Amino acid sequence: MNSQIQDFLSFLDNSPTAIQASQQILNRLRAAGWTQLEETAAWSLEPGGRYFVQRQGSAVIAFAIGSKPLPDSGFLLSASHMDSPGLKLKPDSLKTENSVSRIGVEVYGSPIISTWIDRELGIAGRVVVQDKGEYSSYALDLKRPVAVIPNAAIHLNREINKGFEYNKQTQLLAILNTSTLAGNPLLAAIAEELQTSPERIVAMDLFLYDGTPATLAGLDQSLVVSGRLDNLAMTHAILSALTAVQNPVSTCVAAFYDHEEIGSRSPQGAVSLLLTEVLERITLALRLSREQFYQALRSSFLISADMAHAYHPSYKEKYDPDYSPVMNQGPVLKYHVGLNYASTAESSARFAALCAAAKVNFQKFLIRSDLLCGSTVGPIVSAQLGVPAVDVGNPLWAMHSARETCGVCDHTALIKVLKEYYQ
Repeated sequence: MNSQIQDFLSFLDNSPTAIQASQQILNRLRAAGWTQLEETAAWSLEPGGRYFVQRQGSAVIAFAIGSKPLPDSGFLLSASHMDSPGLKLKPDSLKTENSVSRIGVEVYGSPIISTWIDRELGIAGRVVVQDKGEYSSYALDLKRPVAVIPNAAIHLNREINKGFEYNKQTQLLAILNTSTLAGNPLLAAIAEELQTSPERIVAMDLFLYDGTPATLAGLDQSLVVSGRLDNLAMTHAILSALTAVQNPVSTCVAAFYDHEEIGSRSPQGAVSLLLTEVLERITLALRLSREQFYQALRSSFLISADMAHAYHPSYKEKYDPDYSPVMNQGPVLKYHVGLNYASTAESSARFAALCAAAKVNFQKFLIRSDLLCGSTVGPIVSAQLGVPAVDVGNPLWAMHSARETCGVCDHTALIKVLKEYYQ
């Protein structure tokens, strides 16, 4: 197996939520010799230095100082998000009825809900623990199947194969336990994992996740099947390219955001000033002025990477026949008349030139004119910074399903293009 794909599968398996994905990014950056900065401390940056900063345990900005000084070189920016649609637990809603302990959920983003039913589910996220008057936040992954949301038998719901809408309040509760034991089984499991007592657990942001390992599929092993490919695939591609670059000419920056699936309106989301602040602090730490910061922005460029829709022959009526990307035929340039994607003719030409230099084929996607289009962090970041941007992604089947499918060749191809971009 290609080492990049092997690492990709490992990254997916160890990133059940954005919290763990952020940890994986930090682990890889530290292992590659990058230096962590704190937002609360003054920054001292060196030419050729490689740095990263994390906000609120999820969003990460990583950057490598280029050999060509700002502001003339500008910033080479890329951006993705780490969160995925799914089901978030309502921690205080756990109830036991006839020895069955169930817990309610909120729908996070817009998942294909039916794909979460009758599936072994894990629980992961973040837990706040109080100890001796101090509050500490911990990443949590129970690392085993602990929940299931069962369907009613077809004998009790004869219409299910004709289309069925699950009631989010009453029919998506996750079963955690079948026992007559007293107490809260979820708190007990979390306390055991964190080696604390249930009484010290004061708050939780926990999600259900599909624990089936990421795997290769197809007779030719050309497909990657996993949860959370949207958008951990693009996150991994950007990270792989950035950490591979040696002695870049321009200052290279990667932004890994949280909360894109619910609108990006958070301190660690793309609507925040996180990236703007980091870029300005880079400029000031290099002893340049605020005026030079704005000059550097005018010479900058952004690649926004989020997965794209692959042509699905069973649903051919859902695609514009002139813009239907094929699996394993290269990265996709994404366009939208309402600028849900940030691509323009000029920014697309720049990406096409990168593909040509990397000897990688690229494709184009436009949504059918009678369908609604999704969006990305690209237009948000491009508007905030005033930089030209292009929206790209790799072809994906079953976007927002608990299990999605993308192409092996597309993933390695995009890494090549992003390396060309940064180098």
